[in-house]
Amino acid sequence: MGKTVYIKRQVLDSLLSYARSLHPREGILLLRGKRRGDGWVVEEVVIPPLATYGYGFSAFPLSRLPIDFSIIGTAHSHPSGHLAPSNTDLNHFFGSILVIVAPPYESERDVAAFDHEGRRIPLGVIHEP
Repeated sequence: MGKTVYIKRQVLDSLLSYARSLHPREGILLLRGKRRGDGWVVEEVVIPPLATYGYGFSAFPLSRLPIDFSIIGTAHSHPSGHLAPSNTDLNHFFGSILVIVAPPYESERDVAAFDHEGRRIPLGVIHEP
């Protein structure tokens, strides 16, 4: 199995809804999950403490994060619609993966995953009963 980010349907829906509710500001979330073979499974999202949501940026103070080894990366929205990481995104990369959500925030077509070098990673959706 090659590198793939698997995301639970409920988590994907949460990302889309969160981004839609903050639009046109950027939103940011922590991704909780685990390694799976050569990839990752995203099982939950967490709102980072003291997060800032602005027009063209989002951030949180790393010093305020609890020690949590289940955090595998971050997700944030790009209200501009650009579904790729910026240089700033890559310079402030946290964890193993970065997920970006862009308008119209409707389906997995509006979501992309990346590694720390900005390379796109295939995204799979886990449909649970």
